[in-house]
Amino acid sequence: MYTDNELTIRPIMENDLFRLWELIYKDEQPEWKKWDAPYYPHNSMTYEEFLPSAEKWIGKENFWVIEVNGIVRGITSYYWEHEPSHWLELGIVFHEANTWGKGLGTRTLKLWINHLFNTLPLVRVGFSTWSGNERMIRVGEKLGMQMEARIRKARYYNGQYYDSIRMGILREEWENAK
Repeated sequence: MYTDNELTIRPIMENDLFRLWELIYKDEQPEWKKWDAPYYPHNSMTYEEFLPSAEKWIGKENFWVIEVNGIVRGITSYYWEHEPSHWLELGIVFHEANTWGKGLGTRTLKLWINHLFNTLPLVRVGFSTWSGNERMIRVGEKLGMQMEARIRKARYYNGQYYDSIRMGILREEWENAK
């Protein structure tokens, strides 16, 4: 568990599952999905449908909740792009619009990146997003990340093409910025 004032990131516990369902799967067209890879379909589901797969999230090292003032507001995660070469990509979603634009994403990823560099043998941490998610690109810039790739017109959404963006930071860059 890591904390920065009212903000905490920690592994998922069983009593988080209903709240995560409310945030992620309850609504047919949640507002957050317009920013988090909206070019992939979102499938809502009942809590009963959600529960069997969600129980695998409990205690996972790569999928944590974000709490603000003790209330679960989102998730942060990572996945291996290529584990043998220690290539890891991270993700973050705040699921409620009233949490956006307050610096919580930057603070969350600062905690998460510190955790990843402190617990895994990584030389680089990065993420992929799309050019329509300007807030996520700005978070990467604030954290000292470099734009490592721009794949032009790779994402199609609402009748328009967007670029796929990859951002990353090396361990030595992260440590020098502290």
